[in-house]
Amino acid sequence: MEFSHVSVLLKETVDSLDVKKGGIYVDCTCGGAGHSREILKRLEGTGRLIAIDQDPEAIEIIKERIGNEKNVTVVHDNFASLKKILSDLEIEKVDGIMADLGVSSHQLDKADRGFSLHQEAPLDMRMSKSGLSAYDVVNTYSEKELVRIFRIYGEEKFAPRIAKNIIIQRAEKPIETTTELAELIKESIPAATRRTGGHPARRCFQAIRLEVNGELEKLQGTLGDMFDSLNEGGRLSIITFHSLEDRIVKKAFQEYCKGCECPKSAPICICGKTPQGELPFKKVLPSEEEIEVNPRSRSATLRSITKL
Repeated sequence: MEFSHVSVLLKETVDSLDVKKGGIYVDCTCGGAGHSREILKRLEGTGRLIAIDQDPEAIEIIKERIGNEKNVTVVHDNFASLKKILSDLEIEKVDGIMADLGVSSHQLDKADRGFSLHQEAPLDMRMSKSGLSAYDVVNTYSEKELVRIFRIYGEEKFAPRIAKNIIIQRAEKPIETTTELAELIKESIPAATRRTGGHPARRCFQAIRLEVNGELEKLQGTLGDMFDSLNEGGRLSIITFHSLEDRIVKKAFQEYCKGCECPKSAPICICGKTPQGELPFKKVLPSEEEIEVNPRSRSATLRSITKL
């Protein structure tokens, strides 16, 4: 199987993990194994790498590319199960964890996965290829529910108009393909607005994908498990691709870095709070050179935290 994916912020992400020989590292979204292969190079045959992905097609490729390495364990699961995965492997703490939250180039380019609004395909968008699909969301959610996800996950100001037109259209027949939905959304947005900001359906497609895969909820619920699973001095590095994800990661990291919260007027600390983590850097964005080679990296943001 062909699985094409250009790893975003490859060197910067693996550098941020500060890989040490003999250490244990987790790639929560292994995909095409780009970051994982770089981690393995730096381990130089020592330590251990846990390579996780929920996409069955990605798992096949991961096994082909790095599965034969003696210090690699490949796990078909969602990173939301991190604590259980490590427990099943009898691993208590690790030295570094990374996650690339973007949709892989393979998922975008393979039309039948239904992630791309530029290629006609059945409405799907399931990273795990199971469970709730984009078809289910578009054809069964109420108008109120559609407005909610378009507003919250897509930050789409024309959400009510788009949702209303979806309801009208599907009353005649189900909306079945990506191009059909993209055109409907485009026609729901005023012409003047359509002329700027890329394809007018982009925000709604993002919103549906986030809803289908429960991405924000899983991220929010798992960041604590990731941080708790680190050894002292261990690093957690996350690559996000839109403001909603980045906001969640930034806020969580800031909370871990908070120290004493006593009033400045207090003569001594009585809250007893000390920082649990520190930021080795604020954030890293892709270089102009990387964006030129891989335009999909444009919206990527890397954040990292060290456990104290």
